Amino acid sequence: MTTRKKYSKEFKLDAISLVLEQGYSQTEAARNLSINANMLGRWIKEHDNEEGQAFRGNGKLTEEQQEIRRLREENRRLKMEKEVLKKATFFFAKEMK
Repeated sequence: MTTRKKYSKEFKLDAISLVLEQGYSQTEAARNLSINANMLGRWIKEHDNEEGQAFRGNGKLTEEQQEIRRLREENRRLKMEKEVLKKATFFFAKEMK
């Protein structure tokens, strides 16, 4: 028997933010978050249709939760950028030989 994984409102909003605000492609963001790209697309559509009121029922975030969300988002973005730089370093080092 398989169980469905549940994602928090914060996680969904962070994932949506990667695509809508930070310019990552839907596929790239989904791959880095280890989720299905179709699911991320569904979250984005729901978010757009609900005009920011998507995933109701989880309440409003406190200031601490908003700060944690912002820091997690920044951390996730920095990790993605670090991976790109690692790949670029490897690519250029390979070409120098």
